[in-house]
Amino acid sequence: MSQTQQVIFVVPPYVHVLDLTGPVQVFYEAAEYGAPYQLRYCCFQNRVTSSAGLPIGVVEHFTELLPQRGDLIFVPGMDIHYIRSEEFRAEHDFFDWLRAQHRLGVMLCSVCTGAFIMAQTGLLNGRKCTTHWKRVDEMQTTYPQILTQHDRLFVNDGGIYTSAGITAGIDMALAILEEQQGPLLAAKIARELVVYLRRGPHHSQKSVYLDYRNHMNVAVHQVQDWLIANLKTRFTLDTLAEIAGMSTRNMTRTFRKETGISIHDYTTLLRLELARTLRHNPDMTMEAIAQKCGFQDARQLRRIWQKDKLKNNTVSFISS
Repeated sequence: MSQTQQVIFVVPPYVHVLDLTGPVQVFYEAAEYGAPYQLRYCCFQNRVTSSAGLPIGVVEHFTELLPQRGDLIFVPGMDIHYIRSEEFRAEHDFFDWLRAQHRLGVMLCSVCTGAFIMAQTGLLNGRKCTTHWKRVDEMQTTYPQILTQHDRLFVNDGGIYTSAGITAGIDMALAILEEQQGPLLAAKIARELVVYLRRGPHHSQKSVYLDYRNHMNVAVHQVQDWLIANLKTRFTLDTLAEIAGMSTRNMTRTFRKETGISIHDYTTLLRLELARTLRHNPDMTMEAIAQKCGFQDARQLRRIWQKDKLKNNTVSFISS
């Protein structure tokens, strides 16, 4: 797209700041690279304070904006107590405005509990959506006509995007950026934001980079950090033991005790996850991906990927 698009960010009462600023930063950085985006902000109440008590300055009222077909409107999450209030449900003019923008062809995108605003408009009726994992059951109960999806980072159904909590808004924004401007710019922005790896809608809300770290063992954390940063390096258990400051035997036993998984299996999961992400880069061959991930060759990568697919009944993104 070459025509300038408005990317409009709604700033609701008691907004969760990171829900707002994560996607903002994605499109700000994209505009800095020359992408045709104009960032705008609006509110539907005169005084806005974040959920953490941060006062927010003067923001335009939504009625002052004129979105056009192809523009984007982001609705970040907000405090759940406000969402449950009568005050929230009384914002009929704002809900009408969102419905009108959808009819016009504006893409609507929510982050975290922002999905409750989308739900209140009625636009999600009969559609798939997601929200923060803590609020999925409440979404299903409050709006049974919506097809609420568990364990999804983000969902796009008919031009309405909904995403899970906090950083999933960044993942969704990057995915939209990739759709509109291509994977190379999206990859550049991910690096600019120091996002370790971009995730797509086929990924669950769980992440191998976060799983297996629900422990307090500093030495094991150091080993995990080293593995993530050095996947293409051929290493020995002696190397990892030196990093941990333990004997090889003690390090191996401690790693499994703290993480619930062996070092070999953990490393394989990391390499497969990296391969999934690199597969989205059209400039990388299978051999290059295998080398980058620390596999012997593309043949070994395909074999391990197929084994993982059969074990977990997941969809394979590696073609032969």
